[in-house]
Amino acid sequence: MLTMSIDTAELPEPEGPEDRPSPPGNPGWLSDDELAFVRGRLPVVYVEAVPVRLDGLGQVTEVGLLLRSTPEGVMTRALVSGRVRYGETLREALFRHLENDLGPMAFPQMPAALVPVQVAEYFPMPGISSYVDERQHAVSLVYVVPVTGSCSPRQDALEVTWMAPEEALSAATLDELPGGRGALLRQALAAVGC
Repeated sequence: MLTMSIDTAELPEPEGPEDRPSPPGNPGWLSDDELAFVRGRLPVVYVEAVPVRLDGLGQVTEVGLLLRSTPEGVMTRALVSGRVRYGETLREALFRHLENDLGPMAFPQMPAALVPVQVAEYFPMPGISSYVDERQHAVSLVYVVPVTGSCSPRQDALEVTWMAPEEALSAATLDELPGGRGALLRQALAAVGC
């Protein structure tokens, strides 16, 4: 029987003022090997966000999608997304990923009640659900988050493209979102009246 000891890796430098200390003895961060080990055995919790701009009546006027390049050089669209760290609240994780992907001047307007508009369950094998992630079994809580500031992508995003809801929901745009995220975007925007 193969066993693997899970030790904690060195905690990376804080990414911003919203990072708070993790519980003693557990920095909430895994090495690449530890993450691969965990991904092969447990579902991982994620948050995903659809950034939007609203008019004065609270209706969606623009939808922000990230443009990314895969290691193979293929251009794809993406939602803001990432793992929830151990000891981190969903609100903190959502805010951290919005700031990491959109920049510190995006000024996301976090909802007072943090109820997701959708829950997506990703599997590494196709056919179990509409959502596929070859790396892992993941459960993702999906939010639509208004953004009022200027966005300058960070991390691995090349740009944030703002488009009218009709363009974001077009077949061409939905096809650019891998792993079933086109259907997820359609469902998330439907929850806010688009």
